[in-house]
Amino acid sequence: QVQLVESGGGLVQAGGSLSLSCAASGSIFSVETMAWYRQAPGKQRELVARITPGGTTTYADSVKGRFTISRDNAKNTMYLQMISLKFEDTAVYYCNAQITTSNLGSYWGQGTQVTVSS
Repeated sequence: QVQLVESGGGLVQAGGSLSLSCAASGSIFSVETMAWYRQAPGKQRELVARITPGGTTTYADSVKGRFTISRDNAKNTMYLQMISLKFEDTAVYYCNAQITTSNLGSYWGQGTQVTVSS
């Protein structure tokens, strides 16, 4: 059984900062690519950023220069540092990880709300 637990969401004013974390636990052999997605009301879930085990990162154009994704492989934990937040960053943020247990599977966290007030 694998669990992804997110933390760090909340309410912040536009221009402010927030940090999210996502910890994977359970019968894990290895954690491959990890990613943050977000879903705003009435919109489809979209990729925010992803990071490989070696640290290669990819960002959505809308967050480049403002968000930083990182991970601690020893702790099976991923982070998202968000600065200069905008109203349009308001969404539920989900972490996703490709995890090998007995097989490779895709796992999701429960989501954490980020609300940016204008």
